[in-house]
Amino acid sequence: MKKTVLITGATTGIGKATDFAFGNKGHNAAFTSRNKVDDH
Repeated sequence: MKKTVLITGATTGIGKATDFAFGNKGHNAAFTSRNKVDDH
């Protein structure tokens, strides 16, 4: 069963890296950001 993680502040920096890390491990990653994001 896949786990789902919610990441806040995923526009840049550690939040963005965390989003990619969980996604690469096969987890469902949902994220929030203050700015529009096109590349996640």
